[in-house]
Amino acid sequence: MKRLLCMIYVTFIFNLHYSQNPRKKTSCDDLMEVLKVEPTPLYKLHLDASKSFGVKLLKDTKTIRKYISNGKFHAIKKKGKGYRVQKLNYSSAWMVSKASLTLEKIGMRFTKETKGHTFTVTSITRTLEDQCKLRHVNSNASLGLSSHNYGNSFDISYIRFNDVLKYNPKMEQALEKVLQYFVNTGKIYYIKEKQQSCYHITVRNY
Repeated sequence: MKRLLCMIYVTFIFNLHYSQNPRKKTSCDDLMEVLKVEPTPLYKLHLDASKSFGVKLLKDTKTIRKYISNGKFHAIKKKGKGYRVQKLNYSSAWMVSKASLTLEKIGMRFTKETKGHTFTVTSITRTLEDQCKLRHVNSNASLGLSSHNYGNSFDISYIRFNDVLKYNPKMEQALEKVLQYFVNTGKIYYIKEKQQSCYHITVRNY
């Protein structure tokens, strides 16, 4: 009995200690550390495009609510013509109006080219807070600034079409063809991310 009581006491003290001590700060919690990370020349194009919309770096949900309330950010529908948005755990379904409109246009062109098929959007607008949470579960997530942090970027999976997770080279090729059209017309930049199996798309302020 004494041994049982001793074990309960030790467990209580252990839990009490860790509940009263905040989570140790990591590099992604520190804005100065994040800002030190130099983007690649390719990714700098995305960041420069993002900053042209006049949206300040989104640090937390409070800053997103500010842009929602002043009409700068627009809600992204879960279902649109040619696209679906999966459940978002580390991002929010809000973007600047031009990005929202461009996503709709990409979806419409894709479904027209493929005769009714849909692609899946896997991530939209992320705050620095979201990005740090993501890094805790996915070490491949970027530590530096992301164009997602400005409300004009989104990711499209190239292994999930028509709500089915399956490699589909025909659909992947069709999607890349559509994205290249929007690059050629000066509407977007995109990067094919191998580790995340998605196209990272940044809408330009055209």
